[in-house]
Amino acid sequence: MFEKFYTERIKKTPSSFIREILKVTQNPEIISFAGGLPNPISFPQEELKVSMNRIADKFGAKIYQYSTTTGLDSLRQFIVDKYRRVHNMDITIDNVIITTGSQQALDLIGKVLVDEGDKVMLENPSYLGLIQAFCVYGADFIQTKLDDDGLNIEELKKTIKEHKPKIAYLIPNFQNPTGLTYTKENREKVFECIKDEDMILIQDDPYGELRFSDDERIPYIGVNQGKKNIYLGSFSKIVTPGMRLGYLIADKEIIRIIETAKQAADLHSNIFAQYLISDYLENNDLDLHIEKIKKLYKEQAGAMVDAMREFFPSDIKYTIPKGGMFTWVTLKENADVMQLFDRAIEKKVAFVPGHPFYVKPENINTLRLNYTNADCETIKEGIKRLSEAIKEL
Repeated sequence: MFEKFYTERIKKTPSSFIREILKVTQNPEIISFAGGLPNPISFPQEELKVSMNRIADKFGAKIYQYSTTTGLDSLRQFIVDKYRRVHNMDITIDNVIITTGSQQALDLIGKVLVDEGDKVMLENPSYLGLIQAFCVYGADFIQTKLDDDGLNIEELKKTIKEHKPKIAYLIPNFQNPTGLTYTKENREKVFECIKDEDMILIQDDPYGELRFSDDERIPYIGVNQGKKNIYLGSFSKIVTPGMRLGYLIADKEIIRIIETAKQAADLHSNIFAQYLISDYLENNDLDLHIEKIKKLYKEQAGAMVDAMREFFPSDIKYTIPKGGMFTWVTLKENADVMQLFDRAIEKKVAFVPGHPFYVKPENINTLRLNYTNADCETIKEGIKRLSEAIKEL
């Protein structure tokens, strides 16, 4: 009865497929590989309790009061220091704004940069949260093929020549949903393709800290080479997701416009959470904490790969995770993934079909599996059940 009141943009916006799936997985009997959920045992609960008491004693009413839109200075400075040290990035506190998770950062970018019909280039497949966020603002998406080493350069050149996208959105590290990471060589080629284009490049990096090996970190695309780069980061995967704290790094001019959009959205992100996370970071060894998470996830990823090798039919392909939270499975060309999903739910195991990661899904034979929110024994049992469903189809 209310449809006539809804805006056309919200009518065109799909609901989050994963959020709908997670409702199904509330059944405790279902083994879920669906959500991108960090493992709760990785949350530093005791340390956060200490920080809660400390900020209450130290800051009093400030932690309960309205605050500035850009965010807590101490937290922004932590981000600046980290990105200067780790990424050799030439930034100051004025280049950083705290957001309510990196998902809000995507929404704010959409408000500020995306007009109806603007061309936005994505990987194929790409993060469904971005597709949903920019869909609200009428983005015209063009997806560019991913190879094992990153973006397909020939297709990238063709996309740029034919569509002249206004924005490119990429996830170079442990990409969601595929788990792939761009090589150094691929990143350099991507930059050569886009450096002279009139284009904003967004690099989303929620998983970059979760690298299983001790290999040298691969630099961002075109870091410190031009002002049209936007970087997104989050504390969700390395501290706790429930605090909903992310951040956006960009040129000062873009930050000022983003600040205006955020004032209209929520005034500022949860200030209690900002004080809490800032205190935790100041008084604990984050690198040591991340090492513990990486060790845990590496073990879980290994358990999933071992189980797939043991139980999956030999013609099923899957990525071998080197970090992050996901592996990407490719079935036979004629496989019906949605039918497989229904069969898997009957066997009490859940995954995310590939459909929501494509702008124009047709004949999709892919699916995403998350390994971070289950122990190794549960992972093995879940893959065994999924394999049974695959074989039945």
